[in-house]
Amino acid sequence: MSALGESTTGLWASGKVILETLLAAVQTRVELLACEVQEEKCRLVEALLCAAAVAAFGMMTLTMVTFTLVVLFWENGRLPVLIGLSLAYLCGTAFAFSALRRRLRKRTAFAGTLGELEKDRSCLKPEN
Repeated sequence: MSALGESTTGLWASGKVILETLLAAVQTRVELLACEVQEEKCRLVEALLCAAAVAAFGMMTLTMVTFTLVVLFWENGRLPVLIGLSLAYLCGTAFAFSALRRRLRKRTAFAGTLGELEKDRSCLKPEN
């Protein structure tokens, strides 16, 4: 009877160790997911700010181009200033747009979590 008692105790202890290991792995993955959710939230806010900058500079560019066209046939002194401002706003729009595109192309969401889950799956395959 003692041999049976020892084997069930050993089996129970092994089960506890496996469950503890599984819970630790799940906890690590959940912590990684929470960290990536926070990063994605910051990335989204940055993208929205860049999009707002693109819209604002775009509107300023259109306004300045309109003023430039209106004044084009007016006196000669105002034209270089308006052209310079129009070009400055156009450059600002182009810079904000390129920053927005870089941020949106930079990486995929939850890449770390997905990579770790893929590693976990590969470790559980029968050939390993």
